[in-house]
Amino acid sequence: MTAYMEHKNLANEVIDEARSRQIADNVRRALDRVATAEAEAGREMGAVRLLAATKTRDVGEILAAIDAGVRMIGENRPQEIVAKAPGLAKRLAERGFALGTDPAMVEPVEHIPFHLIGQLQSNKIGKVLPVADVIESVDSIELAERIARRAVARGITVGVLLEVNESGEDSKSGCPPSHAIDLAQRIGAMGGLELQGLMTIGAHVDDERVIRSGFAHLRRTRDLILASGTEGTEHCVELSMGMSQDMDLAIDEGATIVRVGTAIFGARDFI
Repeated sequence: MTAYMEHKNLANEVIDEARSRQIADNVRRALDRVATAEAEAGREMGAVRLLAATKTRDVGEILAAIDAGVRMIGENRPQEIVAKAPGLAKRLAERGFALGTDPAMVEPVEHIPFHLIGQLQSNKIGKVLPVADVIESVDSIELAERIARRAVARGITVGVLLEVNESGEDSKSGCPPSHAIDLAQRIGAMGGLELQGLMTIGAHVDDERVIRSGFAHLRRTRDLILASGTEGTEHCVELSMGMSQDMDLAIDEGATIVRVGTAIFGARDFI
């Protein structure tokens, strides 16, 4: 168990009105920020989706964000998925939503995509697949193969994004940019997986040019993958890049998904 899970009940479903209102206000500001960045970049309204990064946030906080207009959530750790998914699925069903790949929802309902955006160890794949419909943090052929085997055994198709370490920082996961096209083509050929796009974390620097360069390179890599016409890469359209601090730059450089935590929920009490 992750240490902070001993101090916070992530399955908690009830938060006070002030906290709910704070999250709702933040969601509206984040959505407005996305719309403004789209307009300033000359992009079509709705081209970018807001993913709420919900690390350390409990069910009640996540529900407040969804009630305010969030339509995609992402977890960093499989342990948190296990802790939150039952309560989230139940409460979302009451609202007419289906969480991720929830098999219990057979009627036509609005789907709330549930992404894993953090690193995934092989022994945790089984904890993720019952709920998450997209794994954004696939950074090696070995991990892709293990997910594919589990998916085929379950008779499902799992969406994946190839994570690319565009900044080259040792602290970040992701494959080297020079390997991305080859890895994407190999992943696209695997049964049980659908290659949906690429993901990166922006460089942790103050230089806007450096941050933009990484985002722009990821976009060009995506475009080359699509242009290759390799079977299994035709759905590689997503660019998951940009977080609270650099989402405007990412949107200007072509992001289709921005992963926002702090700007929605505030600073985390736990790491």
